[in-house]
Order: sequence, then C-alpha cells, then structure tokens
Amino acid sequence: MRRLLLFMLPILIIVTIVLVLFGILQVRSEETKLLDELKRKARAVAESMELSVRHALINNDQRSIARLVERFQKRERVQGCAIYDKDGNVLAITDRFLEWKKQDRPYIKDLLAGPKAVPRGSVEKFKQYAVYSYVFPVLDDEGKIVGLEEILYDTSYVFTQLEEIWKRLTIALLTLLMLIAGISLIVQRRIFTDPVERLTEWFKKFQKGDIDHEHPIKDKGELGKLASEVEQVALGLRVARKVVTEEAQVRMQKAELWTEAKLRDLVRAKLGENALFVVSNREPYLHMINEATGQARCVRPASGVVTAIDPILRACGGTWIAHGSANADKKFVNSRNKLGVPPEDNRYILKRVWLTKEEEDGYYYGFSNEGLWPLCHITHTRPLFRESDWHIYRKANKKFADSVLEELPSKNPFIFIQDYHFTLLPQMIKEKRPDATIALFWHIPWPNPEVFSICPYQAEILDGMLGCDLIGFHVQYHCNNFIDTANRFLECRVDTEKFSIVRGGKETFVRAFPISVDMNINSSAGREDSNNVEKIRKEYELEGKIVGLGIDRIDYTKGLAERMMAIDRFLEKYPEYRKKFVFIQIGAPSRTHIKRYHDLMGELDELAERINWKYKDDEWIPIIYLKRHFSPEELKPFYRLADLCIVSSLHDGMNLVAKEYIAAKNDLNGSLILSRFTGAARELTDAIEINPYSVEEFAASIKLAVDMPPPERKRRMENMRKIIAENNIYKWAGNIITEMTSLRKA
Repeated sequence: MRRLLLFMLPILIIVTIVLVLFGILQVRSEETKLLDELKRKARAVAESMELSVRHALINNDQRSIARLVERFQKRERVQGCAIYDKDGNVLAITDRFLEWKKQDRPYIKDLLAGPKAVPRGSVEKFKQYAVYSYVFPVLDDEGKIVGLEEILYDTSYVFTQLEEIWKRLTIALLTLLMLIAGISLIVQRRIFTDPVERLTEWFKKFQKGDIDHEHPIKDKGELGKLASEVEQVALGLRVARKVVTEEAQVRMQKAELWTEAKLRDLVRAKLGENALFVVSNREPYLHMINEATGQARCVRPASGVVTAIDPILRACGGTWIAHGSANADKKFVNSRNKLGVPPEDNRYILKRVWLTKEEEDGYYYGFSNEGLWPLCHITHTRPLFRESDWHIYRKANKKFADSVLEELPSKNPFIFIQDYHFTLLPQMIKEKRPDATIALFWHIPWPNPEVFSICPYQAEILDGMLGCDLIGFHVQYHCNNFIDTANRFLECRVDTEKFSIVRGGKETFVRAFPISVDMNINSSAGREDSNNVEKIRKEYELEGKIVGLGIDRIDYTKGLAERMMAIDRFLEKYPEYRKKFVFIQIGAPSRTHIKRYHDLMGELDELAERINWKYKDDEWIPIIYLKRHFSPEELKPFYRLADLCIVSSLHDGMNLVAKEYIAAKNDLNGSLILSRFTGAARELTDAIEINPYSVEEFAASIKLAVDMPPPERKRRMENMRKIIAENNIYKWAGNIITEMTSLRKA
C-alpha cells in the first residue's frame, strides 16, 4: 500500500493542480461574461429611461421622478433604481434601497467631478450581499450633466452559477482521482502485487516442504525471471542440505565425545530438513534502554533455561519463540517479529511474542510464579491460585500456540517446549498439528500427588501436558512423581515397563534428562580472564583472603537467607576466620512485582547489613552483596577467583550454578558446598553436601571446605569435572532429540 501511494501521489497532485487552475480560469471567464451581460441589460434599461428622467430633472418634476422609481419595486432581477440631481443628491430611490442613501458612494462624486461623463458599472456591497450598480449620466442638449440614474441589479444568480461550476469541477476532480486510483490499483496489482504474492506463497510452501522441483514458478515477465532464478537457488539449497545431512550421519558415527559439532551432526542426521522449534517464556537475548545513556543494549538474562538452551541452538540452528519483555525489544525485530541472534554472530532465529501488561501480570507473575512455582518447590510458601490468572494463563498459552503454528513446516516439525509456563501449549498445538513431535522439559521439581492436588486446575494441566510425545525431568524422582500424579487424577493407563502414560489413545513417554552446561565455554580462560580476576581481587580488597561465592536469582527457593545465617554462625563458631574469610553474594533481582520477592529483597538487605555491622572492621566486612544482573562473561572471573562456591537451594530441579563453578575451575582449586535438595546433588556426589535448614551443619560444612587439604580438594574437583565433561549440555540435548526421533519411528 505504501508503494502504491508513492506511485499514485504525484499523479493525483498534478491532476488536482491542473483541474484547480482550469476551474479558476473557467470561473473567472464565466464571471466576466455574466457581469458583461448585466452591464448590457443595465445600460439598456438606463437608456430607455434617459429621456423621461432628463425631462423630469430639467422641469424639477418630483412626481414623475417618483413614478419612474416606483416602476422598479416589483421587478425580480432589477432590484432597484436611484435618481440623483447634478450635485449627487438622491431625489428618489426604490424603497428596498432606502439605506443605500446612507452609504458612502465616492464613485458618484468622482463621476460628477470628472472631465467627461462616462457610465460606470461595478459590484457593490449592500448589507450582507452584493448588487451590481450601473450609473448612467443624464445630459441636457448642451451635453451638461443634469443628474444621474443608478440601476441596481441582483447578483445572487451570478454567484449561484459560479458555485455550480465549482461543484461540477469538484465532482469531476473527485471522479477522475478515483478513476486514477482504481486504475493504478488494478495495474499495480496485476504487474507487481499478484506476482510477488505468488512468489511469496511459493517460498512459504518451499520453506515448509510443500514444494519440490516438480512444481516450478510459472510467472512470466521480469518478476518471473527473478522468481525463476531464486527458485534455482532454493532448490540448490535443498540439495545441499541433503548432502550435509548425509555427511553429518557419517561424522556422528565416528565422534565419541559430545561437542557442539557432534550435536549439530546429530540434528542434521536425525531431523534432516525438519526444523527445531524451541518455546520458552524467557528470551535468550533482551534489548534494553540504558536509563543513564538512553542507548539500547543487548543483554542475556539470568536464567538456567537460557544457559542451557542457547548453546544448543547456536550449534544446530532453528527458531526460538519467546516473550519479548524488554523495553526496547520491538525496535530490533523485523515485520514478522523476528531477528537473528546472537547479535554479533547470528546462529538462529528469535521470534518475539508480545503480551499486554494484563496478560503478563496474570500469566507470568500470577498463575506461573504465584501459583505453579511455589506449588512445585517445597519451600513453605503458599501458592496462590486466582480464577482470573488461570483464564489469562490459558489465553497466553493460546497466543503462543498461534505464534508457533505460524512457523511450522508442512511435515513433521519438532517442537521443544520449556517449563511450567506452557502446560496447556502441547495439547493446543497437537490438536492443530497431530504430525508434530512435541517434547516438554520441566526445569523445576514435580511435587508428589498430595501437593499437586492443591492446584484447582490439575486435570486441565495434566491433559495439556499429555499432548506431548515426551516429557523430561531432571531426575527420576520427579518422573516418578509425575507418573503417580497422572495415575491418581486422570483416567489413564500407566505402562511401567515403557514408563509411559496412555490417555485417549495417545501415549506420552516420561524420561529423566539431567541438564548440564557447556564445559568448553565455561572452562576456557585467557589473559583477559586473568586480568579480570586480579581486577576484582583488587577492587574488593581480597588479597590474602579466603573467598566464598554465591550466584543466584533473588528467589526464596535459593536459600539465600539460610546461607547468610550460616556464614554468621561460621564466623561466630570459628572466630579465627574473621578478617580472613569474605563471601561474595551476587544476586540478580527477579519478579520484583510479586510481594514475596519484594519482601525477600528487603529481608536480605537487612540481614547482610546486620551481619556486616556485627563483624565490621575498618579493613574488612564478611559479606559483599552485589545486587544486580551480571552477564555470563562478567561471572567467569568470579567463579575462577572463588575458593569455594555455595549452592544452598531449599528445593531445585537441578541448579546450573554448581556445574558452571566446576566447569570454570580448570585449576582444580575449589570446593563446592551443595544442598541435598538440588537435582545436581544426585550427580555431583563429591561436593560437600548440606541441609540448608540446619545452620550448625551448614557452618561446619563451610569450615570443612575451608580446611580441606589441597590433594583432597583436587581429587573431588577432578571427579566432578569428569562427570560434567562427559554429561554436558550437548549430550543432554542429543539424548532428548534422539528420544524424540525414536518415538516418531515407533
């Protein structure tokens, strides 16, 4: 439409200008013609009266003069008549023009004073309208002026005719403009829009796998030539993809360790041309306006989902569909709400879904994080379920479903859904695309049936999730809980041998896939990293200190208050470590709109301040609390600097901070204190395990980590690094994709 306007606008402007100029000339010509006609009529009337008026003026016959004027009372177009003496005084005037005598009429004086008496005609204003005045000098036999007669004509019909001309011209102009616009629209559609739409539709079908070499583009002309060339490129790309897929299968069989390259080969070998679609609430890259500078910047959010999934899509490509929540996100997407990410090296597509403030409040802050989050985490925080939040949650899931369905190819797509925000999404997609293979990974714990029964929408949630072909959890315990929950609350059949749930003829498999990190990215170190470590050591005066580290979102499930109280007890119980031990707590603010999180931030501020005040020394404070978002690159030197890392979650599906710390410690000089209530504790058995609720045990574990002999510390770290190297994020993703493709074959 914009191109059409740019094409038509100059034509319409030129046509309008030409017709307006033509109208002005025609109206002026018609006006001159009508006034000339009035002048001829007025002259004829005046000449016909001349003898009678001259006789009456010479004889000073007032009665005759009055009779002559009265003859004009009943005429229509000749509105009136006035007779003047030789001095310009009105001797008689038509009654309707009595006020005419009061008007200043300089042309009467000019005519009487002039050297030559010449008739004069002009349009004059009278009251609220205009009249045509024709003044005719009356001469005696010697050619001297004895008086004047003035004929007054109605000019309304003149202006009425001029208005009619303008109306006809306006109608003609509008008709012509509409014809030009209509013809331009037809021409533009025939020669441009239709071919482009056909080409666009062809590409959509080609992208979704509906078109092959047996369905060529048949457009002719210049656009047809362009389309033909593009078709050749597209078909060549398809052939190249098949070749790459075959090569990937060969390479994958040879590779042993799971790497980015092996995962890429696996995806190409298993999925072929079937694209991978990831859906999550949290987007991997946000564009935010810096309030200080007013500039937009791209950041990675603090999220375990992002940490895990981003390397996978970097390796194998695909489309990540997520909520665009940052204040500058809309400025960086194209017309279909997409962009290439990472910004510096585009590896995959990010599609942003927009939610209203009401939808975000109800779906994300409300049902997801005040309902499901505390329900699944046994941290003694009461879940809140509101009917209004549930309706908005369902509406948001439908919006994401529509966005996903827009992108799916025509055959056998693979969809990988993340977390508790989308329990209804699998069923919504499956209803429209039963050929899609759908997996859902649940990143948080799944409670036992008694706890889950608190949720008033348990049946709808379970039904929605069982639209999946595969549901994954971090640990087997959570798989068992889910199987028990479905068996308790739904009419279904549980196959314990295959570990699957059959409901309504649809089978859903449940598996444990312990998530991990990319060992190579986290352990890579260079001169810049060493410089950053020294910079931090100097900035926070850590030279010669034992440094503990905690990195978390500020969340009541992370056991942050319990951690600070354990540090307080450690310093109380073992005073020899005062001035020698410093704990750095990095906390990323999260979900601050929810009261429980807002209150928690205040509690932690107060607790850190109280402990620091208790042990305060001019040269030392025990807790350095850094409350802001840190990028993954900013966190690396903190991991390398720390002598010990504390993960004290009260309940956690996995906790990737523990694994990131181990991956970063390539010098093997570090200890991990790990809560037994995390999924990571099932794998990292060489960590120092704690019960975060027991302050005494917690404080003693810090002492154990600090005093641990270097050989023991090195042995434990080597064992844990080996586990993470073998079971990295690429193996996690590879296992899920392998499982998904095997389900399709079955």
